[in-house]
Amino acid sequence: MKDRFTGYVCAAAIAAMIGSGAALAQEKTFDLKISHWVPPSHPLQKALEEWGADVEKESGGTIHYKVFPAQQLGKAFDHYDMARDGIADLTYINPGYQPGRFPIIAAGELPFLIANAKGGSQALDAWYRKYADKEMKDVKFCLAFVHDPGSFHSKTKKIVLPSDIKGMKIRPAHATMAEWVKQLGGTNVQSSAPEVRDILDKGVADAVTFPWGSVPLFGIDKVATYHAEMPLYTTTFAFVFNKNTYNQMSAKQKKAIDDHCTNEWALKIAAPWADFEHAGIAKIKAEAGHEVYELTPAQLAEWKKSAEPLEKAWAANVKKVGVDPDAAMNELKADLVKYKAAY
Repeated sequence: MKDRFTGYVCAAAIAAMIGSGAALAQEKTFDLKISHWVPPSHPLQKALEEWGADVEKESGGTIHYKVFPAQQLGKAFDHYDMARDGIADLTYINPGYQPGRFPIIAAGELPFLIANAKGGSQALDAWYRKYADKEMKDVKFCLAFVHDPGSFHSKTKKIVLPSDIKGMKIRPAHATMAEWVKQLGGTNVQSSAPEVRDILDKGVADAVTFPWGSVPLFGIDKVATYHAEMPLYTTTFAFVFNKNTYNQMSAKQKKAIDDHCTNEWALKIAAPWADFEHAGIAKIKAEAGHEVYELTPAQLAEWKKSAEPLEKAWAANVKKVGVDPDAAMNELKADLVKYKAAY
């Protein structure tokens, strides 16, 4: 009887071990390709490495990652479609690189709206989660953020008033800035951030809109020497995830991804970049041959006045996709106040 009981126990233990092994075998291992288009020396590289490492840890080592910087997997303009199509699993996108495709999140591009990147990123991310599925439904939206406010950096002359833009060739940061340049009588020169120094150097563009720390990072300070010190605009960014990869994951693995697609992580990604960009103002001021100039209150008022049609254009665009522009903008402004990032 004792031998029979012992046999039952052993059989049960073996069955449990087999079942446990089968369960482990069913949890697929993933090697995530994380793609971005800025240099590996950019703060975003380290932020993405930390994001990937934390996901790997929470997944129990079943989700691995590799970060591909500097357009290794594809052009900056293509990063949304790369996530959609599975060329990469997680990509860093600038929605403003594709005019008209993502009209709702373009609110974050409006001039004189977001005062700083840390609170601004939390506010934009919290606000946009309600709307992401309306315009990014063929990927899994992860998080959104902005860079610290950027400005005009010119090769040919000081830009002081909106009227100075007339006749100039400007590389805009995104679609909203492009529309502003057009309204002010300038000509837009489209290029991604890695191409900016080259188009300035060759005279294809006279000036650019760019955040401060990235000016020396991308070598733009070698050709642009006039810099307007005003918090002109921000650019919206997002991390988006391939749906097919996500849908193949176990519940535990999905939780590891979800736990890193949060408002808290939006701030973690944005904060070091914000500090880097803000420090760029002092860095450029210290460079020989550069003129960094502030605007008077009257000059700044002219810029704000000239930007008013942009919010009306944004409202018209989001109305076309079934969003109440007044309600949406009021929600965003309330979040900006909440996170101390209202201009």
